[in-house]
Amino acid sequence: MSKRDAIFPAGRQSLYDINKYSAAIRSGDLLFVSGQVGSRDDGSPEPDFARQVQLAFDNLRNVLAAAGCSFDDIIDVTTFHTDPENQFPFIQPIRLEAFGDAPYPNWTAVGVNWLAGFDFEIKVIARIPQAA
Repeated sequence: MSKRDAIFPAGRQSLYDINKYSAAIRSGDLLFVSGQVGSRDDGSPEPDFARQVQLAFDNLRNVLAAAGCSFDDIIDVTTFHTDPENQFPFIQPIRLEAFGDAPYPNWTAVGVNWLAGFDFEIKVIARIPQAA
C-alpha cells in the first residue's frame, strides 16, 4: 500500500501539524479535502459569522489551488452548521459567488451542535484536472 499523497496550502502547515491531519489527500484523479473552517491566521475562530464563512471558503480555495484545482472542479460538498435555519441567509451569497452558475456540485448540509468553537465547516471532493 502506498503512502497518502497529502496536499497542504502554503502558510498553514503548522495548524495541520498541531492537529495531526492533512488538508487534503490526492487519490488518483480525486482530491478529498478535509473540513475547512473560518479560522484566522492563528487558528482561532473568526467571531463574525459571515466573515467566518468567507474565511472557510478562502481556506478551501487555497487547499484546492495547492492541488491545481478550483471551485469548478468540485463534485461533492458537505457542510456542517450549528444553526442552519438562521445561518443560510449568510451562507447563500458566499456560496453562490464561489460556485457561479449551474450546474452546481451536489451538496449535503448537516446540522450539528459542536464544531470546536466554529459555526460552519465545509468539506469537498474534487476531480483534479488532467494538467495538474
